[in-house]
Amino acid sequence: MTQPTIESEATEQEAPELDPLAAALLERDEQIAAHQRTAADFANFRRRTAEEREREAGLASESLLIKALAIADDMDRALAAVPANLTAEPWVEGVAAIHRKLLALLESEGVTPFESIGKAFDPREHEAIAQVPGSGKPAGEVIAEHQKGWRIRDRILQPAVVSVAND
Repeated sequence: MTQPTIESEATEQEAPELDPLAAALLERDEQIAAHQRTAADFANFRRRTAEEREREAGLASESLLIKALAIADDMDRALAAVPANLTAEPWVEGVAAIHRKLLALLESEGVTPFESIGKAFDPREHEAIAQVPGSGKPAGEVIAEHQKGWRIRDRILQPAVVSVAND
């Protein structure tokens, strides 16, 4: 048989066995910590799934809003093409009222048009379809807007279709 070393005797003396009450309290504290971690993980899971649902719902509504923008743009062009002698006709006023309702609906959803004419061309906000030489404007400045640009909150929903100066 081997004799215990002085070192092993010292460790046995330094770490006395816990009494049952202390052991139970230590186990309780570990269980509470594990429960708190699980509760925090579950709260994070719920938050992430709620954010994901909200993002997916937002993408679905954006798709519908983009389709509504096409109708708003068509109505803009139709109202711009009405001859001056017909602007007082009741049917034209009715179409204009429907157009205003559509614009109010878009605005209630956070969709707003943005101004492009006179601003520097930005490929994130504009889609250039023409470069116009000899316009007298600085190169790269938007000089004509063929279709409005729209944003939803802080993102571009539909870029503006523009002509840009090329001097």
